[in-house]
Amino acid sequence: MAADRTAPARDSEQAIAAALQRYRVMATVVGVLLVLLFVVAVPLKHWGGIPEPVTVLGTAHGWLYALFFLSAVDLALRAKWSLKGTAITLVLGTIPFLSFVGERTVTRKMRAGERV
Repeated sequence: MAADRTAPARDSEQAIAAALQRYRVMATVVGVLLVLLFVVAVPLKHWGGIPEPVTVLGTAHGWLYALFFLSAVDLALRAKWSLKGTAITLVLGTIPFLSFVGERTVTRKMRAGERV
């Protein structure tokens, strides 16, 4: 009886798909928080004298960016991304609106079987 040689490949594909899903969720959450921070909280602080939203959103974004970072690195290691692709993806998570562009680009490339 021959051993099933496709099982490890399927397990790897499933692990990459799960890592991509985790990355996408974290990229979206971090992106929304970053946009809210820069579009709502910073103007409220500087023009309205209300510093609390910056404190709350800034802290939330900082902690969740750490989870985004871990999910992106996990995906990069599983999918064998290039160092350049990994670094660009991590930096895009720190720039308002470009975090969404980065997430879509990564998702498109991963689904097409391309290396990031």
